[in-house]
Amino acid sequence: MIYSDTELKQKIHELVRASESEVVEFKEANNAFSFKDIGRYFSALGNEACIRGKSEAWLIFGITDKGEFKGTDYRRNGGLQSLKKELANGTNERLTFLEIYELTMEKCRIVAFQIPPAIPGIPTTWNGAAWAREHESLVPLPVNKFDLIRSQSGMDWSKEIVQEATMDDLDPEAVSYARMMFSRRLGERKPANEILSGLSDIDVLNKAGLFFKGKITRAALLLLGKQESSFYFDGFTPRITWTLYSTDNTVKAYEHFDMPLLLAVDKVYSKIRNEKYRYIAGQQTLFPEEVQAYDEDLVKEVINNCIAHSDYRRRGKINVEEFDDRLVFINEGAFIPETIEQALEPGYKPPYYRNAFLCRAMVSMYMIDTNSMGIPGIYEIQKKRSFPLPSYDLDVPNRVRVTIYGKVLNKNYTKLLHSNRDMDLRTAFLLDQIQKQRTITKEDYKMLKKNGLADGRYPHLFVSYRVAEAFGDKAAYVRNKGLDEKVVKELIAEALKHGPLRRLDIFEAVKHAFPEVWTKDKKYKKLSNLLQDMRQEGIIDVSGNGVYSKWCLKDA
Repeated sequence: MIYSDTELKQKIHELVRASESEVVEFKEANNAFSFKDIGRYFSALGNEACIRGKSEAWLIFGITDKGEFKGTDYRRNGGLQSLKKELANGTNERLTFLEIYELTMEKCRIVAFQIPPAIPGIPTTWNGAAWAREHESLVPLPVNKFDLIRSQSGMDWSKEIVQEATMDDLDPEAVSYARMMFSRRLGERKPANEILSGLSDIDVLNKAGLFFKGKITRAALLLLGKQESSFYFDGFTPRITWTLYSTDNTVKAYEHFDMPLLLAVDKVYSKIRNEKYRYIAGQQTLFPEEVQAYDEDLVKEVINNCIAHSDYRRRGKINVEEFDDRLVFINEGAFIPETIEQALEPGYKPPYYRNAFLCRAMVSMYMIDTNSMGIPGIYEIQKKRSFPLPSYDLDVPNRVRVTIYGKVLNKNYTKLLHSNRDMDLRTAFLLDQIQKQRTITKEDYKMLKKNGLADGRYPHLFVSYRVAEAFGDKAAYVRNKGLDEKVVKELIAEALKHGPLRRLDIFEAVKHAFPEVWTKDKKYKKLSNLLQDMRQEGIIDVSGNGVYSKWCLKDA
């Protein structure tokens, strides 16, 4: 829509109150603003608007990112409207502003650029490059956001019909299993089963969402195709590789599992040494619980998710790596929710599925559950077992690495989960990050500290003393928090009673007194500060220079 002056003022006030977002950018732009940057913002904001289903995005000059009206002199002497033509020369599809507005608000001149969303399926580019927003920064359009825009046009690799393929290219056992699982999905209703029993394989697979208009799709070949049918993928062989590693991380055994992937899941799971694991979860019992190291449903869910969400255009395989205490799953393709925190938000739904056709077919055969299971589901399984939560490593672009732990990492964390069955998933996740010595936000730390769940000096955090005391593990608290400075100074003095020592020797004598979570450099720096304090206090002195200097008691 094109806004009247009154409507626009109301709109801008609303945008200011809401502050900046992925589709709104405020710039002070006192006198000038780079035309190149205008083009980049046009691309980024338009792409973000398309992804979020917005009808427009905004770039507004004369307002700070804090929402303060400052005014702008940008093209005050004319030439604003010519920007439309200038911009169109640098964008694909010759896209340009919906409108450019010049108005007065709060006694300030404001210039507002109304930006259209990208065309569904076609990211907006500026001088050949597509851009996106990442918090407050402009970044090249990531693969996952490109997929989001592409999905708007209905493009789906898994839905493509393989014209040359026939029923002879499908594995009979896999077809039979698919029929059985689809029948199960429909339930035990007699009419449904009677109808299915009278239908051909083609008709059933069409109803199950594996075929499209009676034709074999890439999704059908992935799940049901014979091993030799992989030639339809032009040299790419869809595959799951299981690898067993020794304690020294050398390969002990491995095996490849090719199409049909529908049958490969159980075969991969059967290779995993899912041994019994004994641990004491609760405070009220002296007897250990005995469970399988890995929950079967969880493992199969993760494997199926790898199949469902892999980016097969990258022609990579799915890897299942087995170590002594953990399983690692690796597949190609950007992580659709962008962050694991976003995926764990209550009620979160993915904005799209990379292989939507494949996902729907897998749902129809009980392979995945897009409505309730997913990532929160596998986290809940581990939480109920009082085990460490899964870890998602997204450091490598366009690759997802998931670690499932088969042993307890921190017994206090385990006891905490066991004694707080109703703990919300977000809190459990934050405490899990702490037990893995990973950084959380200051706001999250304040929340945990307020509830008596975490302690320490940010960002070096650990389970609080209250919790440690309740669980009878004060020793762990001391290891994490360290001893009081007074006690450490006494240890230093005690060490020097036997004669002068180099700083390094003193460090070796007292390093155990510092928090276990500190780095060696941090511990060494703290020791240096304590030595200088004790010198100023007249307790110790130093002789010599550099690494050869030695510390001694002043009266010695």
